[in-house]
Amino acid sequence: MKKRWVIHTPADDTTISELAHKINCSPVIANLLLQRGIDTQEKVQAFFHPSLNMLHDPFLMKDMDKAVERLDKAIAHEEKMLIYGDYDVDGTTAVALLYKYLSPRSNRTCLEYYIPDRYTEGYGVSVKGIDYAADNGFSLMIVTDCGVKAVDKVAYAKSRGIDIIICDHHTPGDSLPEAVAVLDPQRSDCDYPYKWLSGCGVSFKLVQAHTLRHHLPMSELYKLLDLVCVSIASDIVPVTGENRILAYYGLQQLNEKPSLGLKTIIKTSGISKQITINDIVFRIGPRINAAGRVESGNKAVALLTADEKNAAKEIASDINIFNDRRKKLDHDITEEAVEYVRSTATEQGKKTTVLYNPNWHKGVIGIVASRLTESFYRPTIILTESNGLATGSARSVDGFDLYFAISQCSEYLENYGGHKYAAGLTLKIENIEPFKRKFEQIVQETITEEMLIPQIHIDAQIKLSDITPELYRMLHKFAPFGPNNMLPVFMTEKVSNFLGTRRVGRDNEHLKLVVVDDTRACNDRSGIGFGMGPLYNDVTTHKCFDICYSIQENDFMGRVEIQMILKDIRFPEKQPEPAAN
Repeated sequence: MKKRWVIHTPADDTTISELAHKINCSPVIANLLLQRGIDTQEKVQAFFHPSLNMLHDPFLMKDMDKAVERLDKAIAHEEKMLIYGDYDVDGTTAVALLYKYLSPRSNRTCLEYYIPDRYTEGYGVSVKGIDYAADNGFSLMIVTDCGVKAVDKVAYAKSRGIDIIICDHHTPGDSLPEAVAVLDPQRSDCDYPYKWLSGCGVSFKLVQAHTLRHHLPMSELYKLLDLVCVSIASDIVPVTGENRILAYYGLQQLNEKPSLGLKTIIKTSGISKQITINDIVFRIGPRINAAGRVESGNKAVALLTADEKNAAKEIASDINIFNDRRKKLDHDITEEAVEYVRSTATEQGKKTTVLYNPNWHKGVIGIVASRLTESFYRPTIILTESNGLATGSARSVDGFDLYFAISQCSEYLENYGGHKYAAGLTLKIENIEPFKRKFEQIVQETITEEMLIPQIHIDAQIKLSDITPELYRMLHKFAPFGPNNMLPVFMTEKVSNFLGTRRVGRDNEHLKLVVVDDTRACNDRSGIGFGMGPLYNDVTTHKCFDICYSIQENDFMGRVEIQMILKDIRFPEKQPEPAAN
């Protein structure tokens, strides 16, 4: 699929030179810092050396004082408390964090957690969950990673004698629930300095506030940062500001002394090196998610809160089985959906993909929506049947506001929620076709042709001679990487094939590239292009071409070298043949 290279505008030369001189770094590094808004020595120091002392005062969050006061009352009077959270990674880590923090500080017999069933209850606060709390004598529910739009459900809980504290990070509706406290930095009336916390991050701010209020040791609180880091990586929130600090120290905790549950997941996932954000996204997070997708999110919380080795090992084994089932379901449904789109005439020429199959597994439709977005690069909604309704997951393309488009079709929806790039929705089955038509119309009217071409964001144009061990060392200090602080991508123009370029892999599917540019006298550089084996003939027959890539260290049989990880290769446009006389 053709890709559009979007090259970030560099800072001006004078500003780059000044910062490079002040902090003794290369102009390439100075430019990358300036692009991230890091333009002073103080900001550079904070970026390269994040400190837990930089975390914001949790009491700056609206309703935090009310939340801590109500929590104190419940602990003091030994009220029964129910921690309620979503079934995804963010929700289950948030529930685990609150449970682990509150267990030693309250009567443990008064504390339970509750994860709604994806299939019978769906997303968010459920009537079934409230009834469970009321029927079992719980007077306080702490709801995390959901709840900010649960106006009716919170009113119902109140009618059954239950107070609710909400820890959410999603965009609120027109009115807030009448809870004891609604902790959500996205509230329009909340002045909290950082708006992009995960759901688990908001829960962390609650326990941070409780710790500060009671002058408890902060060291105990920081042991929970491995959970916060897993939530940040898995929920794809920006790795900037406070999130970057939490992720930085959470990764330290994961690598040095993870909790028993996470340590067991790390072991079963086969990670044997320093854990990165990518390892969480692709190996740890999916295993935690698999419990809620295939069976119950309660299994995930049980593992994340486990304090006995054999029990943790047994649950982790179950979760591994769930993950294998999840992968097969994901593969089979994706194949079926892709084949349908490719072979159905009415799907051609559309700017959206909206598919419904009542037999598709509800637990993987979000993954399938992501896969189809990658395959056809257009806003995608995958629907299945649940409790007599069509329920689905939506994914967007870069730059397009999916949530707005769905909101314009609200007359056909029973419920919806989410944000710019991902959403969930529920509608009556008879409304699927009119919804599809309206959604296609709205997208047709609002999307641009450029948005329908996959983008590669390129941080800077450099020469191959700029790729040095010192550059790599400095780039490593930009970690942890994630949204809004991605691993830098570079481009180099007019490189030429050099000795050593070849196809590699079992089926020659990858391309091992060796190139030089106009600094050929200085050095050549090698890179690997995964899945780029078919470009071998183009690379070896074109005089020159452009490449874009990230820079990583490759440790092969004890030999460590810096190599380029290719993102794309751009060949010059073929010139038209001269017209015959």
